[in-house]
Amino acid sequence: MNPPGETPPAEGSIGEAHEERADGGLWEHPGVWTALIVLGALVVAGFFLARIFGYG
Repeated sequence: MNPPGETPPAEGSIGEAHEERADGGLWEHPGVWTALIVLGALVVAGFFLARIFGYG
């Protein structure tokens, strides 16, 4: 018999506590990827605008 208030072993959760994995650093943050994509799009757009207005 288990004391009152304690969950019997057969009825408890089967999940175990887990540690969170370490932060992946700079490359795991979506803002970095978004900034790189936006910067690349601006560079390409700038190239085409420069061609339209006669630069290059």
